[in-house]
Amino acid sequence: EIDHNQMKRVKANDPVALNCLGDKYDDEGDYEKAFEYYTKAAELGNLDGHYNLSLLYAEGKGVQKYKKKEVYYLEEAAIGGHAGARYNLGAYEWNGRRDDERAIKHFIIAAKQGHDKALEQVKLSFVDGIVSKEDYAAALRAYQAAVDATKSPMREEAKAFVRR
Repeated sequence: EIDHNQMKRVKANDPVALNCLGDKYDDEGDYEKAFEYYTKAAELGNLDGHYNLSLLYAEGKGVQKYKKKEVYYLEEAAIGGHAGARYNLGAYEWNGRRDDERAIKHFIIAAKQGHDKALEQVKLSFVDGIVSKEDYAAALRAYQAAVDATKSPMREEAKAFVRR
């Protein structure tokens, strides 16, 4: 359910509120409405809106599956700094295009932003001899710095509360 304050934010075209409303409709299976709100959020520069649109196009939820639009929205989100989008671009390059060099670049950038799965891909690529020791070490250091930067007593308390 949407509270009064959130609806005020949606009516004021707050991109975060628009994306959250898109999430609500997405969770409920109303993909057409989710698409509408994600699109509004993305048009206002919301990275999660771009990322969520890429997922709708990837899965064909509320829209026709369309790889070019999926990749377009992933690129928009990744350029803005969305680590999950960067990781998905790496997976696309790795599995779809078979461009390992480009995929590794995406994985390293996402890992440096604190993305767990991206770091795992960099590690596996190091073990397979695709990534140099220096690149792996640099990614690992940057990953740890990104994770450390997001730690705070308040966040830890919130995590503990959510786990209950």
